[in-house]
Amino acid sequence: MKILKKILLLLLIVFVVAQFFGPEKNEGSIESIVAFYEDTKPPENVKAILTESCFDCHSSSTRYPWYSNITPVNYWMADHVKHGTKHFNVSTWENSSIKRKDHKMEELIEMVEEKEMPLPSYTWTHTEAKLSDAQIQDVLTWAKQVRAIYALAPKPE
Repeated sequence: MKILKKILLLLLIVFVVAQFFGPEKNEGSIESIVAFYEDTKPPENVKAILTESCFDCHSSSTRYPWYSNITPVNYWMADHVKHGTKHFNVSTWENSSIKRKDHKMEELIEMVEEKEMPLPSYTWTHTEAKLSDAQIQDVLTWAKQVRAIYALAPKPE
């Protein structure tokens, strides 16, 4: 039994010390989203959906809840944000070609249609981010309109 107490004490010490270390946070400016809004012109209801359900993981401006300061949760969250911004980052939208933007909107449509986004692991703790069928339709209608505009855009030669 003494060995179990020593192991538990050691684990507690490691846990406490780990709280002083953490990954870098994704706390860029919300202004980085402006170019995305200007280019895609989402209606106000879609803007609200994107802000609530998408931008924490798909922009340079993550809103962190209180529990994001607890190790190892902070590393898990940082990994999610890293993967999210790698696949779709509205903060770098203005640097993308029309072809890439169109492809990203195509992926957005696919992921939302199949209810793969937002991730269940996100909506467990952010219940307000779970999309209703009406919200899904609003996002899909907007995204398809954006793709139609991109289809009409002049292509570089």
